[in-house]
Amino acid sequence: MPHNSTEPHHPLDAATADAVNAVYHLYDPPLWLVTAAEAPQAGSTRGGCIATFVARASIVRDRPRMVAGIARQHHTWRMIEASRRFAVFLLPESALELVWRFGLATGKDVDKYADLPDTRTPFGSPFVEGPIAWLDCHVETSMNTGDRSIYLAEVIGGDVLDAGATPLTAGRLMDLAPADKRAELDRLYARDGRIDAGAIDTWRKTS
Repeated sequence: MPHNSTEPHHPLDAATADAVNAVYHLYDPPLWLVTAAEAPQAGSTRGGCIATFVARASIVRDRPRMVAGIARQHHTWRMIEASRRFAVFLLPESALELVWRFGLATGKDVDKYADLPDTRTPFGSPFVEGPIAWLDCHVETSMNTGDRSIYLAEVIGGDVLDAGATPLTAGRLMDLAPADKRAELDRLYARDGRIDAGAIDTWRKTS
């Protein structure tokens, strides 16, 4: 999809980048587990990743929507592209093991669902035990931004499972993570940032 600006794009200088990142650190987004499968039937290939780019996208009570941005290098992205459906799970602070399972490895190399039952949401996305709440989503449209696909999705179901739990946030995760896990999270964040930078630059040159 073409973008409107005809001005050249350049990386920010260090001072400006620091200022922008300071803005981002004024709020602490919740962590979501996003799951998807090639097909809704049990036995189809499943994907799952940890995301912060997930948000409510409608205030209409009986027409709920969510928006989610999924990096295009993720195995889960391929599953959403194949099925045009996904589920999102709001995680509690007690769900660190789910973060390690779904956030520290790639589904291209390992089966993140190994030893987990193949249970599904009503719409066919993989279900996991332990979230605060979940939503079933059907993709209505999407946009390629180079590094990500941004999905606008109709919410077709969901439930609150533990209303008293505290949602896990990105900042709180780093507070709770043991030193080895925090170091791995930092490494993966830096690696993904390099991949995303190249994808954004390519998109800007070709769109």
